[in-house]
Amino acid sequence: MTLARDGGTPVRDTAFPTYADASGRTFGPEEVAALADVIARGTLWRVGGVEVAALEAEFATYLGLPHAVASTSGTAALHLAVAAVDPEPGDEVIVPPITDFGTVIAVLAAGAVPVFADVDPVTGCLTPETVDAAITDRTRAVIVVHLFGGPAPVDRIVRSCRPRGIKVIEDCAQAYLTVPDGDGSLAGTRGDIGCFSLQQSKHITAGDGGLSVTTDPHLAERMRLFADKGWPRDTGQRTHLFLGLNYRMTELVGAVARVQLTRLKGVVDARRRIARRLVEELADLPGLRVPGLDIIDRHSFWLFPILIDPDRLGTGNAEFGAALVTEGLPVTAGYLDRPVHLVPALTERRTFGTSGFPLTSPPARREMRYARGDCPVAERMIDSTLLVLACNERFTDTDVADLVTGIRKVHAAVGR
Repeated sequence: MTLARDGGTPVRDTAFPTYADASGRTFGPEEVAALADVIARGTLWRVGGVEVAALEAEFATYLGLPHAVASTSGTAALHLAVAAVDPEPGDEVIVPPITDFGTVIAVLAAGAVPVFADVDPVTGCLTPETVDAAITDRTRAVIVVHLFGGPAPVDRIVRSCRPRGIKVIEDCAQAYLTVPDGDGSLAGTRGDIGCFSLQQSKHITAGDGGLSVTTDPHLAERMRLFADKGWPRDTGQRTHLFLGLNYRMTELVGAVARVQLTRLKGVVDARRRIARRLVEELADLPGLRVPGLDIIDRHSFWLFPILIDPDRLGTGNAEFGAALVTEGLPVTAGYLDRPVHLVPALTERRTFGTSGFPLTSPPARREMRYARGDCPVAERMIDSTLLVLACNERFTDTDVADLVTGIRKVHAAVGR
């Protein structure tokens, strides 16, 4: 078959369901009723409200933990976590280079320095070895990202960090119901703090919103206070115990999120069924690597990752991905335009005015400079090997068949 890029007929000329609108979201009359109830009560902020407090309790119970703290976004949830660790200016937090910039914003906003450790070439997640190599005497925390919903080796990272007093924060924005190796407990419950997002594209959504979970009552209290300007409202005093921000979730967001939480298992189950079919129908293609069948029930498939072997195919992710896009498939080559350590905010140190804080020495242990070559595995993934395919619980059998047909068509024509 002639590729669409060469004048042929595309596999697909209609849009796939997308998280960006109702076609790819799981909303119903229950969310509408929950919003109506909040409006009828007239209390739209969490102070004096009931929805956000109920969401925190229900989410903590869902994960089997004692504490959950709601906030305004996934980035805010991470900022709460780093703030709870309470780093000194210039202290270091290890992060991966393939992640949303929100992971790094949380570090910089706390006056800490992001230190990038390279990733596994298959999963794109941090490894115990790369984390160990990045630890210094200024390391206060590691943020482990479960990329695309795939489980990172968080237990092994925790075992390395805990004896050194280094906190482990799990970024689970893409990883609801992900199950890392180990005892079968969920991502977000293995480290010291787990952080989740309710942003539009996530498995469940209230437009925006964040949740941070922990077993540690001290960390939980620090996060609650930080989200409300350091104000201990339960004492009846209008005072501020330390610098905090206003990250209070509204009752409207909390109400929608509570309903969405009841849909979470169905959403993840549907994505796993779709991923299983994709794996079964694409695993035989030489030069392409898809997740193994053995990991499907532990992955939550925020996106469906595919790895290209440029040496075997004779082409990289950019050409292969562009051909898929012309066939009408929802594919992105590389996921990011560049690894996070190469964004201008870091390479040009655009942080607080022209100061470069906290990347200057002092407060950092050395002048922090970020450049190509710092994380070669991550750079190669984004530049050459990584493709991400949209995965959505509303995909039909026809949608999945079109994905398979398009990928096989391009593989036959473009692959060596």
